[in-house]
Amino acid sequence: MRIIAGQYRSRKLVAPSGNSTRPTSDRLRETLFNVVAPGIAETVWLDLFAGSGAVGIEALSRGARMVYFVESSARAAKVIRANLSSLSLRTGYELHEREVLPALRMLDASGVTVDFCFLDPPYSDHAAYEATLGFLSQSRLLKSSSNVIAEHDKHDDLKETYGGLRRTRRLQQGDAVLSFYRLE
Repeated sequence: MRIIAGQYRSRKLVAPSGNSTRPTSDRLRETLFNVVAPGIAETVWLDLFAGSGAVGIEALSRGARMVYFVESSARAAKVIRANLSSLSLRTGYELHEREVLPALRMLDASGVTVDFCFLDPPYSDHAAYEATLGFLSQSRLLKSSSNVIAEHDKHDDLKETYGGLRRTRRLQQGDAVLSFYRLE
């Protein structure tokens, strides 16, 4: 796994061992960032179910101002810290080692607003998609221009709407799909 572009281009990242984490592939991350590239500089990101942190780190490499990583697995959070350290990143991010919904509640209560939110729960965890997208649709974390991107399996399509979030785009690559949502 490597960083695709930006300040840390071609630098290697490590992923948590075992099969409990499925890192977003280099190719899928490249597709994601090709879509959002024009609007990355100075943005704020949420990287939910962060795993290795590859998506948030890619955003930082491309000029994002701040990334909030949320990961409940201690092993994966340790890998995120190692990846950030290997790039000598000390600022521009916060790592929240907790479940996604409590982290979102805390960030919402503290007045954080984001430009991009990427979520990649285990593909089979339908409840995580439902709860996370439902919470985001009603939170103050999003503004009208915010983009929410959910990675999921092509065999388990997501709904067109979650509360005030409406799907605006669906990109399939192999077995993975990126669904893009915006507030209505």
